[in-house]
This record gives sequence, structure tokens and C-alpha cells, in this order.
Amino acid sequence: MTHFLISFPSAAMVISDEDFPDVVRDSHAVIQEAKDAGVYVFGGGIDEDVDPVLVAGDGTVTDGTYPQTTQLNGGYTILDLPSREAALEWAKKIAASCRCSQEVRAFRYDPLA
Repeated sequence: MTHFLISFPSAAMVISDEDFPDVVRDSHAVIQEAKDAGVYVFGGGIDEDVDPVLVAGDGTVTDGTYPQTTQLNGGYTILDLPSREAALEWAKKIAASCRCSQEVRAFRYDPLA
């Protein structure tokens, strides 16, 4: 099994206030389906009201993030799946429920994690 990250940036989710309740309902239903299937690991959205900080190896804390990172926001779901094909099927369900495209990435296996 591999952990897959299925995500989207905030700007990708363009929905009307009228459609928002349906998107919430549908996206929660897909997450419940993933939980019921035993593949759900974690999910959530970056709190864009909390500014990021960068913590250096020496413990120094500075405002902001890596210079090459212009933005990190949106919604994230981590699923434990047997294949990339399975991840793509779940991403299709999430994309339909959120009304926006999803990016799929695999986590590299770490035997000590």
C-alpha cells in the first residue's frame, strides 16, 4: 500500500455561494466513503488565516516560508491505496465532489516511518 496525496489549491475551487452547501455535502460524502473503505488517512485544508513561519535547524523562527514557495493553500486528502490507478479513481470522486481538478502525488515509502 502507498500513501497518496490528493490536493487542490484554493484558487481552483470556484463555486457560487448557492452551490457551496452541495459541495460540502458531496465532499463529506466522498471522505466518508473513503473512511468506510478503510483507505482514509488524513484530510483537511490549510488555514489561510494563519501565516506560515519557517523554523531553521538552529531553532530560529522567521515569518514566511521558503523563497521558492509562493503559495501553499487549499485542500489535502491522504489515502492509503494499493495502486496509482486506485488513487486516480479516488481523485475522480474528490474532483467531482469539490467541483475542481485534483493533483495526485505518491509518498515515497519510508520503512522507519
